[in-house]
Amino acid sequence: MFGNRDIPVYLFTGFLESGKTTCIQEILEEGNFEDGLKTLFLITEEGEKEVDENLLQYNKVTSVVIDEEEDLTEEKCLALVKEHKPARIMMEVNGMWNLAKLLNETLPENWVVVQTFTTVNAETFSMYINNMKSLLMAHFEQSDLVIFNRCSADMDKASARRNVKAINRRAQVLFESEDGSVESNIEEELPFDVTASEIALEDDDFGLWYLDVSEHPEKYEGKTIVFKGQVYRNKTFPADAFVPARAAMTCCADDIAKIGFICHYKEAEKLAVNDWVMVSVKVKPEFSRQHQSLYPVLWADKVESAEPPEEEVVYFS
Repeated sequence: MFGNRDIPVYLFTGFLESGKTTCIQEILEEGNFEDGLKTLFLITEEGEKEVDENLLQYNKVTSVVIDEEEDLTEEKCLALVKEHKPARIMMEVNGMWNLAKLLNETLPENWVVVQTFTTVNAETFSMYINNMKSLLMAHFEQSDLVIFNRCSADMDKASARRNVKAINRRAQVLFESEDGSVESNIEEELPFDVTASEIALEDDDFGLWYLDVSEHPEKYEGKTIVFKGQVYRNKTFPADAFVPARAAMTCCADDIAKIGFICHYKEAEKLAVNDWVMVSVKVKPEFSRQHQSLYPVLWADKVESAEPPEEEVVYFS
């Protein structure tokens, strides 16, 4: 039956006036939905700009406005599908809505989110990151593509990109300047020499290295990396493995988690959990099924007891 088949869903998230409508308009103008199939467009936030009505009609898009968060229920979603019989759904999500609840509780099981776009107004990004970071990070966490628009020439794009990658390493990040040009390959200014055969990380440099080696493990293949970490092991670990980890704040003070990579060391099971150690490791990228890409695996030459760093928590911004 129609109601039981999977329906692809395209989400557009971001705060008011972040450019969601413009993004949707451009996607339609580029002909991505010119296949003659019906699209249901759920609008949960009405800004100053609207998608051109002729463009919607040409692409067989039917718009439905949902004003209040409590009005969008699973039952409402099912009723809309029964009424409009769409082949797919686009949804412009109110930036103040609970995105996790929407995805996990509201959308019907057969509504399959296939792509999530997040738009960010670069002019107001600092304000939101300082005052509403948890909400913004919730958008980044779910996104496949994050678009910073209205970027000025002096914007710290590397810092903005780190804020995204800290919460979601798989997300692609684009920067659209005021003149309409788009930039994606943002060079990170790393505080260590990546061309050296041995890289000794300062305690404050771990976060930058963690993000860079996650994205570009091949850059560090065969190199010796020396850094300080806290021993993490659990019962599922093999005898020769542990994680030299650091506590990282990806969102707010209440969202601190251990980060690090599996490290093979012949005496790993003798290490005491939570002890601080200085490790000297080699990076060997291996294919990860979870990440569907190369991922860094560490092999330790030396593990020695160490004092905790002055600041135990890693920051990315």
